[in-house]
Parts: sequence; structure tokens; C-alpha cells
Amino acid sequence: MPLQNASIKVTEFIIGGFESTNRPMLVGVVILITYVLAILANILNIFFIIVDKRLHKPMYLLICNLAVVDILYASSTGPTMIGVLVARVNTISYVPCLVQMFAVHVGGTMEMLALSAMAFDRLIAVSYPFQYHSYLTNVRTFVIICILWVVACAFVAVLLAALLPLPHCSSKLQYTYCGYAAIVRTTCVDFTYYFNMASIMFFFIFFFTFILICLSYLYILFFVKLSSNNDKRKMGSTCLSHLMVVTGYYLPSFVRVVLTRFGVVLPLEASHGLMIGTILGPTFLNPVVYCLRTKEIKCKIFNIFKKVEISQ
Repeated sequence: MPLQNASIKVTEFIIGGFESTNRPMLVGVVILITYVLAILANILNIFFIIVDKRLHKPMYLLICNLAVVDILYASSTGPTMIGVLVARVNTISYVPCLVQMFAVHVGGTMEMLALSAMAFDRLIAVSYPFQYHSYLTNVRTFVIICILWVVACAFVAVLLAALLPLPHCSSKLQYTYCGYAAIVRTTCVDFTYYFNMASIMFFFIFFFTFILICLSYLYILFFVKLSSNNDKRKMGSTCLSHLMVVTGYYLPSFVRVVLTRFGVVLPLEASHGLMIGTILGPTFLNPVVYCLRTKEIKCKIFNIFKKVEISQ
């Protein structure tokens, strides 16, 4: 991997991904509103689950974990993009940029791992409804969640370790936030090796979790065929929320993968919009889906609004 000439010492990066954006203030306000709503919705989900002891069950622990992941994922990039578009602050120091890169990729990896863990939870709930609480206890669920976080951090730490020794020939990021690809493109090395390494790791996590989710639902469908109509409705209600969340995350990611594979070059703004959507879209969708589709959480929200109306 030969080095190019004129490496420089980088103390801060310039975020140049929004330079060609039309109406940056409008785009920034849209991102700001989406980000604030996503954070508030996820915090509400966590709050409801923590304060209500009836919700201290494996399924709700996994929902709570997903909310934490969503907060990390949205917060890793949202404030930076809002700062560039609204406050016109388009620089970020070297170390915070690396921290942001670590956080955004841990968030993305954990999103996939968390969804696959929730698919496994739904599989146990449907396949072994009477033994569910003996197979999947709160302690075991918490241990699983901790293991997933360790795995996600370990994967991203490999990328960070590969990135740290590289010399830089530019301080300008052509992306909208500090990601692995954005930082690698500022270095003086041949990008091929580093992109191939990241692609293999992403491919493994992405398709491993997606296949695991698909196999879980194939197994669930097998049980649905053998069940009564009443049980089918219960199973459908149990799994629908998770299916909506899985679709919300994997569909935009699949679009990006397919377009890249077929060599489709999107306009810069469309490419950046798709990247932003894959982060902020699921983090906003997930808490809304679980608030509206989970009976216990939905009832708590309705009770709060009733109390507000009565007090007025």
C-alpha cells in the first residue's frame, strides 16, 4: 500500500458533504425536528419501561436496549449535521471525529444485532409460549445484550485500529459526518485494502443478522400453519411490530447495497439523503412503532393524555 506524497498533520476535519446542498437551513431544520422527535420518543420508551415493573420482562428489556441504540445512533451524527446546516459550523476536531466514527458504526452494528436478538425473542415466544419465561429470563436477556455490545464494539475497534496509524493528505471530508469511509478517503494510502476489509466485515454482520431474522420468521411461519385462527392473530400481532422495524432498517440499507453493486451513481444530494435516512429514519420509526403497537406502552400514553385533559 504505497503512500502518496505530502502527508499533513490533521488537527481538525472540514465537513464538506453539504456544500452543494440547496436550502441548507431548511434541510437542517428538518433533520433537527426529526432528531429531537426521535430522541424524545426513545427516551419516553425507556422511561415507561423503567418505571413500570410490569414491563420488566425480556421483550421490554430488548425494546429498551433498542431505544438506547437508537439514541446513540442518532446522536452520533445528528448534532454534527445540524451544526453544519443550521449553525454553519463545518469543522470538527480530530479526536471527536474519531469518537463520532466509532459511535456511528457501533450504533449501526448494534441496530442489526439488537433486531436479530428481538427476532430470537419472538421465535421463543411463539414456539414455546409456556416455557418462554423459563428459557428467556431477565438475567439471561441482560447478559445477551451485554455480549452484543461487546461484539459490536470489538468489530468497530478493528476498523479504528486500522485507521489510526494512517497519514493524512487532506483534512476535508466529502461526507456529511465522520464515518470510516470519509476518514479513509483523507489518508495518503491506497483505499482498496481498507474498503475491502470494511466491506467484508459489514457484509458478514449485515447478512448474518438478516439471515438469522429470516430463518426465525420461517420457523415462526411453520408454527403459524399448525395453529388455530385465534393463535394466528396473536402471533401476527406479536411479530408485526418487529417486522415493521426490521423493514424500516434493512430496506434503505438494501437499496444502498443494490445500487452500489449495480454501479448506479446517485447524485451527491440523493446519496447523502439516503445515508442520512438510513440513520435517522429507523431511530424515529422504531419508538413510534413500539409505542403504537405495544399494548402496555400505548395504554400508558393514553392514560397520561386522559389525566392531562381531566386536569384542564
